[in-house]
Amino acid sequence: MRHVPAPLPRLPILALCALPLVTSCGWGGTGDGEGEGERLPGAPVSVTAEAGSATSVHVMWNAVSSDQGISRYEVYRGTTKVKEVPGSAHMVDVTRLRPSTMYVFTVRARDTEGRLGPQSRAVRATTPRAVAADRVTPTGPGSPSGRVVGSRAVQLSWSASTDDRDVVSYDIYQGTTKIHSVGGNQTATVVTGLRPGTPYVFTVRARDAADNLSPAAGTVHLTTTPGTDDGRGTAPTGFRAAAHRADGAYYIDLSWVPPLTDGVVTEYQIRLDGQPVTSLVWGGTPPREKATYSFYAGRDAGVTHRVRIRAKLPDGTWGGFSAERTVTTGG
Repeated sequence: MRHVPAPLPRLPILALCALPLVTSCGWGGTGDGEGEGERLPGAPVSVTAEAGSATSVHVMWNAVSSDQGISRYEVYRGTTKVKEVPGSAHMVDVTRLRPSTMYVFTVRARDTEGRLGPQSRAVRATTPRAVAADRVTPTGPGSPSGRVVGSRAVQLSWSASTDDRDVVSYDIYQGTTKIHSVGGNQTATVVTGLRPGTPYVFTVRARDAADNLSPAAGTVHLTTTPGTDDGRGTAPTGFRAAAHRADGAYYIDLSWVPPLTDGVVTEYQIRLDGQPVTSLVWGGTPPREKATYSFYAGRDAGVTHRVRIRAKLPDGTWGGFSAERTVTTGG
């Protein structure tokens, strides 16, 4: 749904907050309240929960920005705190659950001053039924491969495992440490939050409902690019820009495909003519296949603008910018 704000006179371009879509905006595009004084950590957004087996659920969320930094996240099952993880993490496995049971999870952030932020929205996950006497492990994921997509991210892919019942999830390991889990119908993911110029070794293992874990079929050795870069692998794709006229004013219409990440992208920054003009934050369910946005560009025809967009990744870092597009009002 496109939101078209009312135009304001004598301003060629505005930073806008589309209320049904956006929960924060700012000229700096950081979305972290910089310069607004200290405040409590915000509620984690884009929280997801997915069964990893008949007795475990993988909970994931986007990193929270805070004036004082985040010391840890607290994960709740109903009203009971069941896990704490360091502020550098944004995912965890909740174990020792019951099969065939629906659970409700929320996440809260605590800053380095000890202040606890509000709860995230509640998410639900149902564990599959237990399979009696299932001792058959899935086959190892086939043909694991990967590619570097910048100084802080890599993309991993593999072919599906087989099991005498069903593969419920795939676990991704960095060395000997499990760092992520995806659903059994997924055969690729992007791992973000890595260090520039650093070698990594990744493996993938399949898990069934009985918690049988496959062997790793192979290792993927990747080294992130040194320093900072344009992060093209984490940039929105299919970026398009056009202009239309309504009620005597011109609006720029954008569309793009969100980048593939190991979580959900809820925030974007739009840059116009080299300057940030707005930060978009989805308050509901963010689009995964195609996103659109429209904003006011003034009343004058024949004005040419350059526009591009980038996403804030689930680990709290900014991804690469999309290709830059040129659009002319009334053109």
